[in-house]
Amino acid sequence: MRFAAALTAGAAMAAAMLFPGAAMAAQGHELAGEAMSLWWALPFVGLLLSIATGPLLFHHVWEHHYGKITIFWAALVVVPLVVAFGGSSATQAVLHTLLTEYMSFIILLFALFTISGGVLVAGNIHGTPLVNAGLLLVGALLASVIGTTGASMIMIRPIIRANDNRPFNAHVIIFFIFLVANIGGSLTPLGDPPLFVGFLRGVDFFWTTANLYRETLFVGGLVLAVFLVIDIIMHRREAGAPKIKDPTPDSKVRIRGLPNIPLLAGVIGAILLSASWKPGVSYSVLGISLELQNLVRDAIILALAFLSLAVSRQEYRKANGFNWAPIAEVAKLFAGIFICIVPVIAILRAGLDGALAPLVALVTAPSGEPNDLAYFWLTGALSSFLDNAPTYLVFFELAGGDPQHLMTEFASTLAAISAGAVFMGANTYVGNAPNFMVYAIAKHRGVKMPGFFGYMAWSGLVLIPAFLISGFLFFG
Repeated sequence: MRFAAALTAGAAMAAAMLFPGAAMAAQGHELAGEAMSLWWALPFVGLLLSIATGPLLFHHVWEHHYGKITIFWAALVVVPLVVAFGGSSATQAVLHTLLTEYMSFIILLFALFTISGGVLVAGNIHGTPLVNAGLLLVGALLASVIGTTGASMIMIRPIIRANDNRPFNAHVIIFFIFLVANIGGSLTPLGDPPLFVGFLRGVDFFWTTANLYRETLFVGGLVLAVFLVIDIIMHRREAGAPKIKDPTPDSKVRIRGLPNIPLLAGVIGAILLSASWKPGVSYSVLGISLELQNLVRDAIILALAFLSLAVSRQEYRKANGFNWAPIAEVAKLFAGIFICIVPVIAILRAGLDGALAPLVALVTAPSGEPNDLAYFWLTGALSSFLDNAPTYLVFFELAGGDPQHLMTEFASTLAAISAGAVFMGANTYVGNAPNFMVYAIAKHRGVKMPGFFGYMAWSGLVLIPAFLISGFLFFG
């Protein structure tokens, strides 16, 4: 209690001293971003850096206290907002973000995580280069249908089993992270969290399919071709190495938990329903207007997740290593992220009148048009080390934040932001939520995975050249 009181008092004093000009009336949930300095972005940056470094530098502290760390950074936003703008405006701003964006975001992730966890790919095949390439291709295609998290959950254990008798197998998991946990999820809002954030902001469901398929086919195909060459070389090197007894001999592959497949289709149907059905009905919840189609969508998705728990056999979930810890961590961390990003969004909305005017200028050509190549690389560079969903949201707002405008006149800019956020989340273990999950599963199963910087050496040699070429081809 003493810590909480001291934190509240300190935050209030900081707000009064550092942001005296911000204490002006705000309309609805809109905050006066032009009156806010860059100090307001400190909690957002602090939380993202905590997420990036915590699991690697102070793993045990992070594992037991990440919730408290998240609350700390969120409090450093909420309390100053109350002091600077008043309780009503601050509450409305935070609640609007949580109720209209965070809830739908976490409900979808929860459903995909839960339903895909009930699907088990049993059996085993031998991981030859062509077989591995086929598995990576299937996983990448699945990623845009059931999400990078769902596809990673389903496919990672089969691909580990297929290669568990090979002395050189870490590269297979590295390319799995590249293709299944990231690049493959770029074609629908279901695929990767940043694209679903865009969908919640008004981007059409199939917009990414129609506008990113060329970039996805080029980058994905190039990376898959590089994998095939490397795996053929590794496979030939293994021919002269001592044979390792296969701990899981080859057996017929079977898909268990089939009742979950129509449930995944139901999730897609619910999202398409909310995109096409606009009854014009809304309800006020705690002063926030929520549209009927979004409430119905979220209710259906949530019901499908609980139905999956009822129809799935527990032995299949156990064989998948299913537990609630990953989604619980994501739920807590993203609640903090969505709160901490509130003042950052307000500053970005102020454009050239806000404290982030230099960033606006950096992604704007001398003619005043957006610089698509700059958007691609800046979004991607930050998505490599910070979570790609909030990074996407920052640059989405930086580009104007109007989905209709971005989907039409500035479609290439939105494509650059989307591609940068999704593709370059693969550059490090912390760029996208499934990356570190795949790393942890593979390491636990005995794969000698490279460390943080060793993985970056792989991504630097394979991905960065692919991104350089694709950037100039599509956004230059």
